Amino acid sequence: MGTFSRTDNSIISTWWWTVDRWLLMSIALLITIGIVLVFGASPAVAERIGLPSFHFVERQLVFLGLSILVMFSVSLLSPVMVRRLGVVMFAGCLLLLIATLIFGAEAKGARRWIQIGSFTLQASEFMKPAFIIFTAWMFSQSSKVPGFPGWQISIASFVVVIGLLISQPDLGQSILIATVWGMQLFMAGLAWMWVGGLVVLSMVGLIIAYFTLPHVEKRIDGFFFPQPGGNYQVEQSLSAFKNGGIFGQGPGEGVVKMHLPDAHSDYIFAVAGEEFGAVVCLLIIMIFAIIVVRGFVNLLKEEDHFTVLAVAGLLIQFGTQAFINLAVNLSILPSKGMTLPFISYGGSSMIALAIGMGMILSLTRRYSQYTPGQTNLSWGRR
Repeated sequence: MGTFSRTDNSIISTWWWTVDRWLLMSIALLITIGIVLVFGASPAVAERIGLPSFHFVERQLVFLGLSILVMFSVSLLSPVMVRRLGVVMFAGCLLLLIATLIFGAEAKGARRWIQIGSFTLQASEFMKPAFIIFTAWMFSQSSKVPGFPGWQISIASFVVVIGLLISQPDLGQSILIATVWGMQLFMAGLAWMWVGGLVVLSMVGLIIAYFTLPHVEKRIDGFFFPQPGGNYQVEQSLSAFKNGGIFGQGPGEGVVKMHLPDAHSDYIFAVAGEEFGAVVCLLIIMIFAIIVVRGFVNLLKEEDHFTVLAVAGLLIQFGTQAFINLAVNLSILPSKGMTLPFISYGGSSMIALAIGMGMILSLTRRYSQYTPGQTNLSWGRR
């Protein structure tokens, strides 16, 4: 791709000269680290449950190939097409969330997945980018079209989505979506008084969840009042970081993956800490920070309201999900069952994140800096 001429007006060449290549490189580095960690962590998990050693590795490579294709394809879209994709996805995900409650496979008292052959589809993962795009469109239309009930539609949509997620129940995804939506509300012009009211309402909701959802009560009690052996995975995770020290035990030398049930998914950061040490863990955190900061820097000169709300929402979702996973691994937050973006094993999560990142890459493309063929780029910012 580096050999493309700036006079080449083909779709791929235009994409290459307008996409944020620093952001692209950071994502590629994160994916590469994820492959290395899944190769190191998943064989022990697979063997422990009676599967072939490279079962999860092979599946992750398939998911990864599909995700890269999806991310690239979405990044080629115009902002209008990104918006349409988000709206269609939102409608489809609503139907899938309802179908999950009816036909979903039950595991540990929750219905969060639909079994499709050997693949389990988690609709809530795809709902995150779809909902962000949909609400960004609603808020932007409210500012453009007098009398358009965008705020009311967004609020009603939020209530429906959260209601479906709580019914599964999936408190972690509910908190993540509520956080992103609250930030979008603030950026759309919500008064501070209402922001404070929403924070109080969220706290009330969390208290209600504590008293009505047994698994939420168990996790919160286990976090604030830990008992010896009461939170096995977190204890093993902290032990892994202690064993790893500054430079780690070395690739393949860690032992935590032999004991942690979710060493290849929710607790893969602990595997990184034990085998590669604090240095690599800090590098991973830095890459996440670079992606988020770089994305927001791209918005500094952006004037389109939809683009600002959509990209900011997607970046907040990406950064918050990473923070929650890292915080759980370090016992800063109660266990949430949330993957580390582009690093943890998981098909639905990987593909959904690829869609979201493809949307960011599309919406932050800089057509104004691409001189040749401007007449072919009139769709660039609308």
